[in-house]
Amino acid sequence: MIDYFSIPNFFNAPLAFSAVPKILLGFPMSLFLTAISFFLATVIGFFLTVAQLSSRKWLKLPARIYISFIRGVPMLVVLFIIYFGFGAEALPAAIISFTIICSAFVSEVFRSSFAAVDKGQWEGGYSVGMNYRQVVRHIVFPQAFRISISALGSILLDLFKGTSLAAMITVSEMFMQAKIIAGANQDYMTIYITIAILYWFFCWLMTIGQTKLETALSLVKAE
Repeated sequence: MIDYFSIPNFFNAPLAFSAVPKILLGFPMSLFLTAISFFLATVIGFFLTVAQLSSRKWLKLPARIYISFIRGVPMLVVLFIIYFGFGAEALPAAIISFTIICSAFVSEVFRSSFAAVDKGQWEGGYSVGMNYRQVVRHIVFPQAFRISISALGSILLDLFKGTSLAAMITVSEMFMQAKIIAGANQDYMTIYITIAILYWFFCWLMTIGQTKLETALSLVKAE
């Protein structure tokens, strides 16, 4: 086994700089996987939350079982089941897998956020003649969404990093590009450090965006 840290030049800076543009060729795919999966997971997660909060057991119980099971299964396992087990194409398999996993976590975030909304808000909605769906849509969800921004941001960051798993089924995202470059140059340490820095950089940008969104929503609430 090679001890890279015993070698003074374990990081090849010229190779790293030349590799960045090639690795970034996979960024649009990483971004697409993140955006579409997170959007679908948010929609599904919302309906799962409504099902969890329902008084009807035939809605509540399946939702709780689904969420409990999915939260306990590694994303890579789900990815392999969809891709190898069901024989889906690589890109749809990645989107479906990431959506399935994230929807369970998004639902739990929404559930806790809904619980954080004062009960008086629900009662106020019912008192003016709104039904359950209208109260959730017009009163509770907007408030719960503001509460959930921070936790949803963490899920988004995890999803963006998790898209690297799509390389396992040949989706040409950033990590797949990095693997190809590392293999061609036989310098895995340099390329993997480079891709780590790139993932950190994009996550840092997303964190800034999340902070600005939280600030904007807090100003809207204050008004």
